[in-house]
Amino acid sequence: MRIIKEFLRGDIKITLYHWNNRYLLKLEWDLFEQTFKVPEWDVTSEADIDQILNDEFVAAAVNRFNEMAATLGKALQQIS
Repeated sequence: MRIIKEFLRGDIKITLYHWNNRYLLKLEWDLFEQTFKVPEWDVTSEADIDQILNDEFVAAAVNRFNEMAATLGKALQQIS
């Protein structure tokens, strides 16, 4: 697995990997992560990946992170 680049978008760390004929887009926030696998034949270049990681995509990921945190928090309250 090869790391192509890493960068921050607000509080989200984004790492782009290339592995096994795929690009992996890994987004991390706090204790949570989301990984998206994109077959390399679905994009023409790494620049297309930057277009995928647009504001709308990242905003949806932030919403998902918030949902993940709420779900975990609720589950942890049930065992306390």
